[in-house]
Amino acid sequence: MKFSYMVSFLVFILFFTGFGSAVVAQQFVYEPKNPAFGGNPMNYQWLMSSANTQNQHEATAASRLERNPLADFEASLQRQVLSQLTRDIVRRQVGDDDLLKESRFEFGEFNIELLPGLDGVTVIISNIMTGDETSITIPNF
Repeated sequence: MKFSYMVSFLVFILFFTGFGSAVVAQQFVYEPKNPAFGGNPMNYQWLMSSANTQNQHEATAASRLERNPLADFEASLQRQVLSQLTRDIVRRQVGDDDLLKESRFEFGEFNIELLPGLDGVTVIISNIMTGDETSITIPNF
């Protein structure tokens, strides 16, 4: 019995001393890639070409400054009229105001038709240029 303990102890010593010297560690060191953060200046061209390839914004600062005031006014006016029309439809459908009458509006390239019915008001928005059409039904409450 003493012999088996001795053999086990020797195997234990040989195992840890023999394999313990073969273990090597290294230190990890962070090295930035971007030259702006201390990286290699030779990476600049690669980073810039990669960023330009991924850039999805085509509008430049100069094109944003070249705005047409008349087109901006027309777009703003259309938004205000459509907003007022939306508020009027919702107020009349939800509130106690008079019912809507059948009507048709034209805003730029869009035609808007209001068709009151038994289920509620149907709003048909059609694009004159493409022929696309969208129908929205606002139910009675």
